[in-house]
Amino acid sequence: MATHLDLEEQEQLDQIKHFWNKWGTPITGVAVIVMGGFAAWNGWQMWQQRQAVQASALADVVAVAVESGDQARVAQAFDAVKADYAGTLQAGHAALLVAQSSVKAGKLPEAKSALQWVVDHTKDEGYQATAKLRLAAVLMEEKDLEAAAAVLRGSFPAEFKGLAADRLGDVLQQQGKTSEAITAYQEAWKLLDPQVDYRALVGFKLNALGVATSESGMATLTETNK
Repeated sequence: MATHLDLEEQEQLDQIKHFWNKWGTPITGVAVIVMGGFAAWNGWQMWQQRQAVQASALADVVAVAVESGDQARVAQAFDAVKADYAGTLQAGHAALLVAQSSVKAGKLPEAKSALQWVVDHTKDEGYQATAKLRLAAVLMEEKDLEAAAAVLRGSFPAEFKGLAADRLGDVLQQQGKTSEAITAYQEAWKLLDPQVDYRALVGFKLNALGVATSESGMATLTETNK
């Protein structure tokens, strides 16, 4: 004769069977999806790691070509990086090297192309901001001041806004827009970390334009220039 405990156990088993008959297939399906997703995620990570390693090796080839000064080799290596590893950080770094090499070689159009490629394809905000600042410098070198100002008025991460404002001040000063240049330099003075030596250069520019600076972050016109 079944005991009370036996009956309870049997009832629990029946409940479990009923639950599994009703929900077993969906649960199994969810488990398969979860496990499949886990495997896919691991596979994606492995693919990314492999891409990073391969891109790094190719970026090293670009660096070696840059060191050699052989512009043909530089272009060939960079084309390979762009073709196969455009979305990697290493590609952005390689592009900055290419731009630097092109500027040294006096090939400003090639430098612009490499820097614009970073802006358009690299996901890293630091690389993008660096490329924009260098692109503005190249455009200034070409005397395309309107284009340089447009780049510098674009979006920048907080860490780069002070540098962008300072460079914009330089562009406006070259355009003869002294009042606007002062405003840009004042913004740079306010944004740059007081501990950064570069901020002193901004202070010199403001002083040369008759603007007094203070460690409070304020920059105001002197009495003689108001």
